[in-house]
This record gives sequence, structure tokens and C-alpha cells, in this order.
Amino acid sequence: MGTYEAAAPSSRASGPLETRPGKIIAVHLSYASRAEQRGRRPANPSYFFKPSSSIGTSGGTVERPAGTDLLAFEGEIALVIGTAARWVEPDQAWEHVAAVTAANDFGLYDLRAADKGSNVRSKGGDGYTPLGPGLIDARDVDPSSLRVRTWVNGDLVQEDTTAGLLFPLRQFVSDLSQHFTLEPGDVILTGTPAGSTVVSPGDVVVVEVDVPGTSVSSGRLHTTVTQGIRSFSDIGSLPEADDKQRAEAWGTPAEQPVTEDAPALSERLRAKLLRAPVAGLSAQLRKRGLNNVAIDGVRPNLPGSKVVGTARTLRFVPNREDLFKAHGGGYNAQKRLFDSVGAGEVIVIEARGDKGSGTLGDILALRARYLGAAGVITDGGVRDFDAVAATGLPVFSQGPHPAVLGRKHVPWETDVAVACGGATVLPGDIIVGDDDGVVVIPPSLAEEIADAALVQEDEDSWIAEQVGQGRPIEGLFPLNPLWRERYEAWQKKQ
Repeated sequence: MGTYEAAAPSSRASGPLETRPGKIIAVHLSYASRAEQRGRRPANPSYFFKPSSSIGTSGGTVERPAGTDLLAFEGEIALVIGTAARWVEPDQAWEHVAAVTAANDFGLYDLRAADKGSNVRSKGGDGYTPLGPGLIDARDVDPSSLRVRTWVNGDLVQEDTTAGLLFPLRQFVSDLSQHFTLEPGDVILTGTPAGSTVVSPGDVVVVEVDVPGTSVSSGRLHTTVTQGIRSFSDIGSLPEADDKQRAEAWGTPAEQPVTEDAPALSERLRAKLLRAPVAGLSAQLRKRGLNNVAIDGVRPNLPGSKVVGTARTLRFVPNREDLFKAHGGGYNAQKRLFDSVGAGEVIVIEARGDKGSGTLGDILALRARYLGAAGVITDGGVRDFDAVAATGLPVFSQGPHPAVLGRKHVPWETDVAVACGGATVLPGDIIVGDDDGVVVIPPSLAEEIADAALVQEDEDSWIAEQVGQGRPIEGLFPLNPLWRERYEAWQKKQ
């Protein structure tokens, strides 16, 4: 290994390095936790370049340009090359690494789509690669025993070790050396674990690389986010972000598939279910042995409203302060679902029957209403109860509660099996609600159940008419053979 030394003091041009690196090569997906979050697992590492002018130092700043809002951090382990490496075998690769340090691979997701994978603009900004503050001699560490941690405003948001890498650190050096010479001072950014998310002006991001249980550490790399006053002009691509970029910037887990082979809710079937009362549907489900399909304890915020749609599900877990810090803020599972609900879908929320906190409020209701959601079913509480009702979105809940989400719940995951009001709900199940309550209908039975309920509804309406005219119930409800004959004769006339 070479004897690459850190400069003292460091400068913005080179960070903790003796000179500005000739090349900065960054790895795309490298940690299993991040791959799981992104929903894709690469078979081999892939890379992109960052300009050496993006180097920054500990205690410095990173600017979020005016007109953008998706600046995300990525705490990483950086390798500094000590001796030239070309066609190096993996078992010899670590000999060419001089030092290890902490890095923050900042990225501006507002420009990510325009870069089409190159990351030139989205990750190449001045100060977008702070390094340091110190260097760990590579000879003193086992590359499989390193740890990277990241804090935002004092809260730990990332922690993983090189044991969680999809590819060992040696492989990056060996692989890259097949394609070009790695020269002394070159830097390899080895990827980030799960936990990366968006930061805002005023936030302080801290990254440290160390060997757990020892005093070996890079020191803590501090970077403060500032707000820029200049915005990009139309001489090039302007900032623009779609739902995918927003989700990946905030660190959204990949969407989980809904129930396979679930038949779609056709407009014809929807019309039938809108006509069928929930009480009648419940009776038909019971006749088929389904007794545990009622969502208990919920009442509509708009009396007289009817909800029919396919389920999208959201699961809350009991609040735990450390979990809420990691899962409750930012573009969390709750916001992602309300931002992606489709027309005619019903959001079903598992809040464990705990009404001691709101599980949605007026802003989320407005978003769901705008996207055409059929309604929301929650066995928890609702904030801004009257304002939610004013949106016109039917919401079935346990009633109002003023508390914010973090008092009782952590938004955990979406589009999974949930338990709402004592009933199991799968993504794609058909939800029907009216003033009598809410039932869950397996999609494969929906047409049969709807038809049978409508037949029964017509019969019950005729019976009610007869009772209203003073006829006794005996033999009429249910119909005996004589009354059945009269009913069928009436039907033919209709």
C-alpha cells in the first residue's frame, strides 16, 4: 500500500486529502437494506462519476438551489487509493487502498430524471461530496468490519456495517481497475444503506465511519444545509420531479404488490354494490360461511353516504419514539398512500382500534378526494373532523380526536394484510359501507354476493310493503309457499 498522507490543514479543494482527487467514482446500489428499499437487487455493482470540484470539508455547507426541494443525503464509506491499480485481483485489491474516511454523497433529486442515470447535475454540485474529517489507515482495519452512521439534527437515521454490503469493498477496487487505472488520491464512494432521505435548509447532517468496539474512527463529518438564492434558468434542464423521484428521495420502500389475480371492480359490479345495502350483503356473506367480515366500531362522518371500492391498506404500529423518528417523518407510509390512491379505491387503516390519535386530517382527505378515492375506513380517530367532512370524502372512523399521529401510532407499511375493526382486509378486497356499517367482500365472491343481495332486497321491499298494509308477519317473513307464489306473480308483472 502507498503512503498517501492527509494534508494539514485541509482545504475545500481537497477536503482531508493531500490534493484534489483526479477521479471520484460512486457506487449505485451496494447495501442489501437499500436494495430492499428500492425494490431491486443488482447482480453486479454499477457506478457513476462525480466531479472533483464537489469535494467539501467537515464544518462546511451544502446549498439547496432556489426552486428545488429534494436534496437528500447519503452517508457512505469512502476509499482513498494509495498506489496505482490496474487489472488488480480481488485478493490483492485492498493493498492499493491507502485510507478510509466518511463521505456524504448529496444528491438533488429534482434534477435526477433529467440526468438519465449519469448524475452529473443531480450529484455534481459544489460541496456535494464532503469528506473527512480524518483518514483511517487502511492497513489498520479489516474492510469487512467497518461501520457507517449518519445523524440528522442529532437523530441517528442510518447505521450499517460492511457485512451488509452486497459486494465486498475489495470488489469495487478490482472491478474498476479492469476498466481504467485507479490513481493515487482517487476516491471511491461505496454506496449508502437504507435511511437516506430529504433534508432542508438549517438541517445538520453528520456522518462517521468507524470500527465498532474500538477507537478507530474517521471523526464526525458535519455539513449544514443552506438555502440558495439563485435558481436554474431554461438554458438547460429545469428542476422537475415525478412521484418516483419524490419517493426515492424521501426513501420510500418499493411498492408491494397487491393481491394477485384479484378481479377488477367493474363499473357494472360497482353499480350493483351501490344499490345493495350493507345489511343485505352481510346476510349473503353469512349464508356462505363468512361471519367475520364486518369492520366493527366505525361510523360515517357523512350520514347517508355509501362507500364502494377496492382496498388499499395502511398499517400503523404502536408508537415507539425511536421508530417514529425513523418512520414517522418525511414522506412516510401514510403520505405515500394518500398520494398514490387511485380513483375508486378505499384506504383501509389498521390503527388497532385505538382512537386516541388522529389517523388522517383535512390535508390528506383533500388529497384523497382530489385523486378520486371512494373513501377511507379507519378503526382509529380523525383529526379536523368537521373539515374532513367538508371535503366530501366519506370517512368511517371511531370519531374525532385532536392529537397528531405520533401520540399513538407509527405509519409502518402499505398494501399488506391489515386488521381493521376486527376484520382482516387484503389489498384488492372489495369494501362496502353505509349507515349500517362496513363489510369486506372477497373479490371472487363479489358478483355472486351482489346479485343475491339485490334479489333479497327486492323481496324484502315487497314484504315490507305488505306488512305496511297491515298483513301479519307469520308466513310472510320469511315467505311461505303461498306468499312465495304471490310474490313471484307480482315479480312477473314488474
